[in-house]
Amino acid sequence: QVQLVESGGGLVQAGRPLRLSCAASGRTFSNYEMCWFRQAPGKEREFVAFISWRGGSTVYADSVKGRFTISRDNTKNTVALQMNSLKPEDTAVYYCAARQRARGGRVSEGYDYWGQGTQVTVSS
Repeated sequence: QVQLVESGGGLVQAGRPLRLSCAASGRTFSNYEMCWFRQAPGKEREFVAFISWRGGSTVYADSVKGRFTISRDNTKNTVALQMNSLKPEDTAVYYCAARQRARGGRVSEGYDYWGQGTQVTVSS
C-alpha cells in the first residue's frame, strides 16, 4: 500500500503561480511512477503530468505544456507540480497517483494509488 497526501491547493488569480505537493508513505517511493490528474466540476478526470521513477522522463498534457512542471524528490518521498501562468480553466481538484514502475503502458493509465485531492481555483 502507498498512501498519498496532496497539499498546496487554494484560490489564486489568473496568471499567478501555485505549487502542489504530494507526500507518499508506505512503500519504497522510487519503485513508483507518479502522475498528476485533475477533475473539473461536471467533467471527467484528465491526465495532467507524469514523471518516471527516477525523474528522468516527464510527459505533459498539451493543455499545460510549457506552464506546468512535475518533479520528484525520492529522498523526501514527494512529488510536486509547479503551475505557472494559471488560467481559469485550470480550476479543478488535483490528484496525485502512483503506479508500480514495472507496469508500463500508457502514462495516463494503470494507477493503483490515489490521494484525496486538493482544490485549485483560478479566478479571472
